[in-house]
This record gives sequence, C-alpha cells and structure tokens, in this order.
Amino acid sequence: MFIDARELSDGASVETEVCVVGAGLAGISLARALIGQPFRVCVLESGGLERDDDTQSLYKGESAGLPYFDLDFTRQRWFGGSTNEWGGWCAPLDPLDFEPRDWVPDSGWPITRRELEPYYERAHPLFQLGPYCYDPGYWEDALDGNRFRSLALTGSRLETKIWQVSPPTRFGHTYREEISRADNVSVYLHANVVEIETDAEARWVTRLRCRRFDGGGFTVTARQFVLATGGIETPRLLLLSNNVMDTGLGNAQGLVGRYFMEHPFFRSGILSPSEPNTPMDLYSHAGVKKTPVLGGLSPSPQLQRDEGLLNSCARLGHSYGDPHRVAALKRSIQSLRRGRMPDLPYQHFAGNLSEVVRGARDVAAYAYQRLPGRHRRFSAFILYHWVEQAPNPNSRITLSHERDRLGQNRVRLDWRLSAIDKRSARQTQRLISEALSRAGLGTLRVDLNENDFEWPRNMRGSHHHMGTTRMSHDSKRGVVDQHGRVHGLANLFIAGGSVFPTCGFANPGLTIAALACRLSDRIKYLLAGGS
Repeated sequence: MFIDARELSDGASVETEVCVVGAGLAGISLARALIGQPFRVCVLESGGLERDDDTQSLYKGESAGLPYFDLDFTRQRWFGGSTNEWGGWCAPLDPLDFEPRDWVPDSGWPITRRELEPYYERAHPLFQLGPYCYDPGYWEDALDGNRFRSLALTGSRLETKIWQVSPPTRFGHTYREEISRADNVSVYLHANVVEIETDAEARWVTRLRCRRFDGGGFTVTARQFVLATGGIETPRLLLLSNNVMDTGLGNAQGLVGRYFMEHPFFRSGILSPSEPNTPMDLYSHAGVKKTPVLGGLSPSPQLQRDEGLLNSCARLGHSYGDPHRVAALKRSIQSLRRGRMPDLPYQHFAGNLSEVVRGARDVAAYAYQRLPGRHRRFSAFILYHWVEQAPNPNSRITLSHERDRLGQNRVRLDWRLSAIDKRSARQTQRLISEALSRAGLGTLRVDLNENDFEWPRNMRGSHHHMGTTRMSHDSKRGVVDQHGRVHGLANLFIAGGSVFPTCGFANPGLTIAALACRLSDRIKYLLAGGS
C-alpha cells in the first residue's frame, strides 16, 4: 500500500513494528524480504513515484575535498533511489576484501564472505541477472566462442574477474506492484525524516519525526528502526539527531561520517595489441541469453599480499570512447523516452552540448562496431581502472552551516585519498603492462609514472558512497556491529553501503542487497522473541 504523507493530519502518529527509512536499493530489498511476515512494515520515502526538483534539492551540499559530482546529482531522492539512474554492474566482493590486511589500515569486516554467500545468492535474482556464478571459465564455456577467452597471462598472478550487468533493474518500477499488494507493508511517500528521537540515555529509539514542505509533520513509532538512506544521508541524519547526544547518535567515538570511500575510476593507459585479432571481447562486451558479461584484470589475492596492493580491476575498452559517456547517453535517451530532461556526467544536459556531441561520436562508433556480422578489429584499447580506496578517517561527511528547505543542515563532503591508493594503482598498472608485454599481447603505454604524485585529470568517483557508518565488533572502531545495529542503541539498524569497512573494487549494489537480506533475517528473529 502506498500512502501520500502530505495527506496525513498535522501531528498524526503512525504505529508499526518495523520502520525502514529510505526506499532505494537497500530499503526496497529489505521491504521485499519482509513481505508476508506477521508484523507491520512501514517504509518512509522522502520523494514520490517520480522525481521532483523540490525534493531532489534536499540532497544539495558542499564538496571540500577532491573534485566530486554535485551531491544532488550523484543521488536520486524518489521511490527506487539511485537505482532509477544506475548502470547495473554487479559482482560480489572477493573473500580477501573481508579479511584484515596488515598493509591496509583499518581493514577487516566482522563477517566473512562465506557467511554472506547465501545472502548473495538470495539477492542475485533481484537484479534480473544470469546464474549466480562469477567464474570466468563458466562464462567462457557459455559464450562458446574463441574471441571470448581469458587472456593467457601465465605467471603474472593476474586474474580475470567477471561483472554481470543488470538491465539495469529499476527497483522502484520493477517492485512497485509487489510492494503495493503486500498486506503488511505500507510505503509513505513525501515523508521527510528530520530527527531520530530516543530515550534520555540514547539507548532506545522511541520515534521518528517527519516534516513536510507545508510545515506540517507527523511521527512514527516502531519496535525496530532501519536507516536505508545511503552513504551520505545516513550519517547526516545521525549527526542531525543531537538532542540527547550533542555529537549525534552512534557518534560517541566520533566515527559517524568518517571513512567515506568511493571507487576512483580513471583511464590509465593505451594498449597497442601486437595483433588486431587478439581475442579480447570478454573484456569489452559479451552476453549470454541477454545477460551482459564483462571481464577485467585484477591482482590475485597472493599478489596483493606480496606487493601490498589494494584490490582493483582494469578493463580493456575499445578506443571508440569513454564507456561512462556511452552509458550516459544511453541513459539520456531512455530518460527522454520517459518524457523528462536527463542529467549527464560533468554537469547537466542543456549546459554541456559539447560533451553531448563528443559522446554522440562515441556512441556512433560503438554502434558501428556492434553491427551484426561485423568483425571487430581494433588498433588500440584503453585501460579503464577501478580501484579500491583504502579506509581513511579524514575522508568524511560532516554537517554544513547551510540549511535546506526543511531547516536542516546540509552535508559537507571532504573526499580524500591516501598515498597507498596512488601507489597501489601505479604498481598494479605496471604489473599489467609487464604481463601483457611478456605474453606478447602488445605494448601498454603507462600513464601513471613512478614520480607522478597526481591522479590523472580524468579521475573521478563512481557514484558509490561507502564506509561512513562502518561495521565492527568493537564500538571504538565502528558505528554498527556485525548485524548492522548501531552500537549503544538496541533498536536502530543501518542497511546500505555506509556499513562497509572496506570496499574492494566491485560495484556495491549486490553486496548492499545481500546485507539487506541478511538484516531481514535478524529482524524476523528479534520480532519472534530472539535477543
């Protein structure tokens, strides 16, 4: 059932057993997992069923660190959240990503990949993907073609990793009807949560205060509360809830908002293949029964240990253009078909015609190479790199002095990278270059030089917001415990990428959904009388 919160009487009180704040990937995954349970679930969504500028403006904020996207551009504040605009790339984190690594400061999850495995498998169908399998050998056999093969890099200790690409699934559209029909789930649209209220000791959440643009408001009481508002808005809401704890809820150790992580992405080299017919299609485009599959080169776990490297993945893209620009224009066409003006990376559609023109050339070249029966030959490949960011407490979200339309402090992002991030990226690129040369596959012109301490000018984030309410057994090292419960608060949980202690290279969506499924089991257990 969907309810327009603007129609509630001022001062109304909503009562439920479970209250989920946010209806993006995490919130919808959690709500679906709770359908049919013998308790009521209330989902609070700030936006409506379509995007509107007034609500979207609540996401505006400041950026004080490395250059970053406008904060109201990198997130979507309406039912479905950022899945309304995402690209759909999916892969699980690697087992090593969960382990403490002595060369990566503040690394280690309180759970293992093995513990999360059944939830990865459970979450996988949400994304409308192929089978839950990321073994390159499986996909080579399924693709059944000589051009779809892993590169033979014997002795390099580089591995081929696989992404599956969702259609991409728009969670708000795809699961709207199912959630609407659920007898025990109510979604309140246009419901802006402005404060989490607790008892006098800040040990128990008593209710949430919600405010509307017309000045009216209402409250929500529940037995269990879940914040599923993303890696930027979740710490913001905790910091704003400072009536009892002046530093904000869950922030006794000053960790809320710290350790903001992204996946730095950049073009980092040109490969001139020795033979244009070298089979590299697995690393650029492939598909099985409408499931797009993409491969990349990553340092093996042992290579990461031996060389002190962060995890990363490099894709060999065809030289016809930036894949982000191609993807952006595809999304823009889809948006125009839906009858609204799209946003593009680098700024907005109307203000950057030159980017659109350059992007159109990329798409034209891409389309030409994809013509049926066309034999693909390329004289060059661009190396696109996605790298893990090491946890950094100085990379953080804080509150700005500016206020939004609801009177709430906006956010301030100070995104910072560390020396290990640059050193690891540079070393990994060197190892890839050596491996390709040794295998006789071609020459890689390396862009990251040993004495170059600057990132490439084309480096940017990937719209992945992680780490700001990190997970740890120890309340001195994390904001939430292994179940996602905020340390010190008995009935407040967090779902989403903000709980990641480390982030690997994989896009976070699949892991976010897996953690949401895991949290649903915890909530069922607690409401059944567990402790």
